[in-house]
Amino acid sequence: MEHSEPAPTEESTTLANALIDALDAVLSCSRSVVELAVATFIAGGHLLLEDVPGVGKTTLARALGTAIGGDTRRIQFTPDMLPGDLTGVSVYNQRTGSFDFHPGPLFANIVIADEVNRANPKAQSAMLEAMGEGQVSADGRTWPLPGPFFVVATQNPIELEGTYPLPEAQLDRFMACTGFGYPTAEAECAMLTSPDSAQPLRSLHEVCTIEQARAMRSSVAQIMLSAPVARYIVDLVSATRSHADIRYGASPRAGLHLAAMARAEALMAGRGFVIPEDVRAVAVPVLGHRLVLQDGGYGMAVMDHARRLVAGILDQVAVPRAERRTAVGGFMRHER
Repeated sequence: MEHSEPAPTEESTTLANALIDALDAVLSCSRSVVELAVATFIAGGHLLLEDVPGVGKTTLARALGTAIGGDTRRIQFTPDMLPGDLTGVSVYNQRTGSFDFHPGPLFANIVIADEVNRANPKAQSAMLEAMGEGQVSADGRTWPLPGPFFVVATQNPIELEGTYPLPEAQLDRFMACTGFGYPTAEAECAMLTSPDSAQPLRSLHEVCTIEQARAMRSSVAQIMLSAPVARYIVDLVSATRSHADIRYGASPRAGLHLAAMARAEALMAGRGFVIPEDVRAVAVPVLGHRLVLQDGGYGMAVMDHARRLVAGILDQVAVPRAERRTAVGGFMRHER
């Protein structure tokens, strides 16, 4: 059977890699973390950064907001925060005799949710609606959030006093989760000697517009995902549900997120189709944080164990045999 291969627009691929290069030039974290952040953004998801303080989690989110020319808001979560502190409130206007809605900090393109696990369950529920549906509810009305809407949440997994572990339903809303790790000795020396160490984003400029960012997301959605690769994703997700060390495996939403991230990987590589290597490249950060282990627990050790389990599943689940693609009269022939 012959059929055409969709291809990502050259502009979207170029811009995605330009974003990566621009962020990598000013941040001290590894390039792989930057690539994951950009992939999550163009795939239309949200990112959870879980690591010790002071490694640059918030700086990464600010850098991305600057690079896409979007509005960026930072929310410092506290136990006494109310949903209205996030969504906004209606205030009575004496001049008009009506209530005017004043949007909260969720009304931005990039929302930095600092220490999101310090928020109480009521505030976390407001975040859940915003992340899952791209809207907020306030005073009996629903308000759409601006697009693109991207949440970069951070949490400190080693300081548990005064925190509320994120419920599984909210963790499932994050398309990917990763840690930074400490910078290399060379990167840390560069930070100490750089005249811009106090303001690392001073040299960062806008790489693309909001309209171009929307176009990149549209391009990702057009990347082809073949039936064998789709089955591979399903097999990986299913394997988490039958693993002896996992109490609750990944949800169907996890499969959708894994497919979206694999499409983003393909776009950044300049391909119009997903290959198994794209899936394998993002499986650990997409699936690891969604698993509830038999031993339970909360913190970095548990998250590291979950990631190792996903890595083990990748070694166990059969990878689809590669398809040979040959050009035939402007089309691509798929041969087994």
